[in-house]
Amino acid sequence: MAEERNERRGRRDGGRGRKRRDDKNEVREKPEFEERVVHISRNSKVVKGGRRFSFGALVVVGDRKGRVGFGLGKAAEVAEAIRKAGDSAKRDLQTVTMRGTTLPHDALGKYSGAQVLIRPASKGTGIIAGGPCRAVLELAGVRDVLAKSLGSNNHLNVTKATLKALGSLRSKEQALAIRKG
Repeated sequence: MAEERNERRGRRDGGRGRKRRDDKNEVREKPEFEERVVHISRNSKVVKGGRRFSFGALVVVGDRKGRVGFGLGKAAEVAEAIRKAGDSAKRDLQTVTMRGTTLPHDALGKYSGAQVLIRPASKGTGIIAGGPCRAVLELAGVRDVLAKSLGSNNHLNVTKATLKALGSLRSKEQALAIRKG
């Protein structure tokens, strides 16, 4: 009787436990943008009942095809701060000029006390960079690059300096078009 009832319900496990789904047949779509959390800061405010914490998140978003951006989000919980930062990053993406898997030329980006020097590298070198600079370059889709962060170690300023350096890149054709007029 129980077996017959289970057959009607489509169960093979004898009526015990939940029905298992076959996840192998499901095809998951890959999201358009990849997010990377660069830094999370915790702030505390002293109130009558004790300390109240809030969180700030710095997130870099990119499609690994030449578009990258960053965002800041602040909230009472970490997950909400990361979500807000991701949304903010997707709103102002910038396009990166590349030559193959590397950059067209050297560039120096300065923002506040942070300086980032980026240089093209030969194929197969990989990304020689650290911290926020590495996250920005990876998500921009640059595969062969040498980078050095000079000056300040502030995560936000290093991220902005890296994006400024990437924004200053011009291809040969763009440089000629600017010169002509």
